[in-house]
Amino acid sequence: MRAPLVNFRRLQVAAPWPLVWTVTFFILLARLVVLVVRAAVAVVRHWRAWPAVALVLLAVDVHRSHGWWPHLLVLIAVAASAGVWWWRSRESFERLIVLRGLSWWRRLWVYRRQWHEVMSLCGLVKKYDGGEKLPELLSVRCTYATDEVVLRMPRGQNPEAYHKAARDLAYSFGTRHCRVFSGRRQAPPTRTGHLAWLLRRVDAIRFRDRPRHVWLVLIRRDPLTRVVKPLPVPARPDFTTLPLGMREDLAMYCLRLLATHVLIGGATRMGKGSVIWSLLRALAAGIRSGLVRVWAIDPKGGMELSIGRPLFSRYVDDDWSRMADMLDDAVARMRARQRVLRGKVRVHTPTVDEPLIVIVIDEIAALLAFLPDSDIRQRITQALGLLLTQGAGLGVLVVAATQDPRKEVVSVRDFFPTRIALGVTERGHVDLLLGDGARDRGALADQIPLSAKGVAYVLLDGQPEPARVRFSYLNDDVIREMAATFPAPPEVQPEPVDTPAPAPAPAPAPVAVKARSNGNGNGRHTYRPTPPKQAAPLLPPSLLHALDLDATPNGGDPR
Repeated sequence: MRAPLVNFRRLQVAAPWPLVWTVTFFILLARLVVLVVRAAVAVVRHWRAWPAVALVLLAVDVHRSHGWWPHLLVLIAVAASAGVWWWRSRESFERLIVLRGLSWWRRLWVYRRQWHEVMSLCGLVKKYDGGEKLPELLSVRCTYATDEVVLRMPRGQNPEAYHKAARDLAYSFGTRHCRVFSGRRQAPPTRTGHLAWLLRRVDAIRFRDRPRHVWLVLIRRDPLTRVVKPLPVPARPDFTTLPLGMREDLAMYCLRLLATHVLIGGATRMGKGSVIWSLLRALAAGIRSGLVRVWAIDPKGGMELSIGRPLFSRYVDDDWSRMADMLDDAVARMRARQRVLRGKVRVHTPTVDEPLIVIVIDEIAALLAFLPDSDIRQRITQALGLLLTQGAGLGVLVVAATQDPRKEVVSVRDFFPTRIALGVTERGHVDLLLGDGARDRGALADQIPLSAKGVAYVLLDGQPEPARVRFSYLNDDVIREMAATFPAPPEVQPEPVDTPAPAPAPAPAPVAVKARSNGNGNGRHTYRPTPPKQAAPLLPPSLLHALDLDATPNGGDPR
């Protein structure tokens, strides 16, 4: 007789062995499937290691069969081929062999070996369910000066944590500078040809937005410690990419000047002139052909810009009223273009007949805050406000430099879309120039040493994180040669000629003018004195003597 499944008298359960073996089999099978899937994912993810694994297996098999001689012959052949390759095409050899080998070595020895320790000490490890969630190291790409490290953030983090820990990460990995980027730094390539449609779809997957990826750029060798030599003058200036200097990753820094205004901020002797002259050198060919007209204002009496006088179509450095007249003429030119281009285009295209007008002001604070004549100062402020708010799309651009970017000094600061922060003296000036939070994102302009003149932080198109660049340095001889080689053609409209002012005439007495009546018929009489001329006194001669203390007996108060 078969025993029952449950013995209630002894409280025992007979083991159903077929059921136990069946459940155990399926559990082991599920675990085996999981291991196979994980192995397949690891193989696919590390597909770049397949050739190395195949070569190792082949080398082991050849060694067992023939010993070390085949390996020595292959090594000699590879070394000879590499030498010829380096001799014939050094750039491609370094890009494909040297830099890739360096990337592999630094990934294993510098980053992978101490990744957990550095992430923990920098406070980038998250605690969850009794364990740790670590940022995942995805790839390392080396250039001649930088290491680009791509990582995946654990859940519960955002790029701000890495911006705050940037300096700690830099010194932990043995460098002095670390830039943090929350978006991909390279744009998708432009595809042409028969397979362009397929390659574009592949690029759409490769370059898709990855919000959890962070790019760390560690500056292994700082190339900005050396002075950047003057760059070649482009045969025809491209206003969307004007080469002005070198970035810290050895790429060329190009400024987009079309449809924007540029504000250059920095302490004295920190290289504002390098930015201005580098820009003028990039525009030199257009200046000579008449495609670009540069109007220069130097409130410092010509100490900076007068050396390149032939480059400028119009130039003022010693007369405040002529500076205001120049800006008023720029507003008039802008208004004329508005009437012509209204309803046709949104951005002006420079031509020789309608050139790009670039107004260069060496020290804008002298015009907006420290000008002694309040009337002229108000004219200049109004003209600059109109130019900065309306002139970008009409080809009337303003490039201004200042030492103090505070709003009470440069009241039109917020109207400059493009800004360059050279070395400054205060931490707060960085955010005033580049926007709130720029210093927290890595723009340490207040820490630029005095020896690094021309080094600045700029914002690149499409990236909220600032980049560090160094503008080319042009000495006086180079500026004189450039001005002699690329002189500006004469202006169609000549500059105003100074004429002696007429003798001041007495102002007429105030006349009572009857105001118009409102809708209810309640009119009122107000005094509207005729505005006096600039050189005329504010009071008639009959009243001037009444206010003269010396005209009264004993120097008393006038009655």
